[in-house]
Amino acid sequence: MNHTTIELAHKPGDELRRRHQLLKAQKPDIRPRDAAEELGVSEGELLASRIGNGVIRLQDTPQAILSAILPLGEVMALTRNNSAVHERNGVYDNVSFSSHGNMTMGLAINPDIDLRLFMDHWKFCFAVKEESHKHSRKSLQFFDKSGMAVHKIYLTPKSNGKAYDDLVANFKAPGQPGHIETEAYTAENFDLPDHEVNWPGFRQAWERLRDTHDFYPMLRKFRIGREQAFRKIGHKFAYEVRGNSLQHALEAARDRECPIMVFVGNRGCIQIHSGPVKELAQHGPWFNVLDQRFNLHVRVDMIASSWVTKKPTDDGVVTALELFDRNGEVILTLFGMRKPGVPELVEWRGIVEGLTPQGVRQ
Repeated sequence: MNHTTIELAHKPGDELRRRHQLLKAQKPDIRPRDAAEELGVSEGELLASRIGNGVIRLQDTPQAILSAILPLGEVMALTRNNSAVHERNGVYDNVSFSSHGNMTMGLAINPDIDLRLFMDHWKFCFAVKEESHKHSRKSLQFFDKSGMAVHKIYLTPKSNGKAYDDLVANFKAPGQPGHIETEAYTAENFDLPDHEVNWPGFRQAWERLRDTHDFYPMLRKFRIGREQAFRKIGHKFAYEVRGNSLQHALEAARDRECPIMVFVGNRGCIQIHSGPVKELAQHGPWFNVLDQRFNLHVRVDMIASSWVTKKPTDDGVVTALELFDRNGEVILTLFGMRKPGVPELVEWRGIVEGLTPQGVRQ
């Protein structure tokens, strides 16, 4: 007797791809991140379901891929978190990596593409071609183990398309499964409750700061959360300002032509803009910088607290505006533009001093 084996054509990701197509039919302009949220999956999982349809899985070698971006020429780098999106046009040069204990760190230090990379959180890599009635865009996209995007690199009209195609061919992963196996991050909180913190010792350490890069290690040493520190350190070093302080600071920087630094990050990447801001616009809940080489989009309705902070350094006090969401996560940080060895801009300090403290009537 002959037996015929019938193999099911369904592959992992087929059902997700079908549901995504139905959603796109209802909402043609929905962004991938929003679509993933509606479908109850991570953005990385949704992207993987499209493999073979404009998406190519790359080898899980993000360091090597980042080191090969330079021939692409000018690109647009995008880093975001839940509340802010940071987009900067430029060239990926001066990319380097180093090990610190059991962690691998990366840097890209350039006038335009300025990144701090935490490579232990870079897991999945893709090449993506997006087609719509508005445009066709090619990109490289990187995700952490949970499927959350840590960084994206988009081609621009000035990019070298052949170099992009060569890079994709060189790093294409063997086999192209239509799914990825994600892993959730476990919630970790090493911060002490207020009554267990050595506040006198912490204040003394803050007063003795000599470099802003020493601030985070200081928090870890005393096991204090960032916003927790601001609440308790005292008005000399930190105080809360009104929720519209971001808009006021950016508008003042524009009007006074004061160059600033804008930091936006997630667990895998921090992206920095250094320079002026010019074109500002509010669209619904988003407050935006819409300059030629720098775009910033911030969900101002997700800003739960805004703090002015002052950190001593060898170059004098460095003043920042730091924004947090309802979960105590940093949304973004603003500084006056500066380099090591250069004091803070007087114009920036004046802008921050003009922000209204929380609870003060006008």
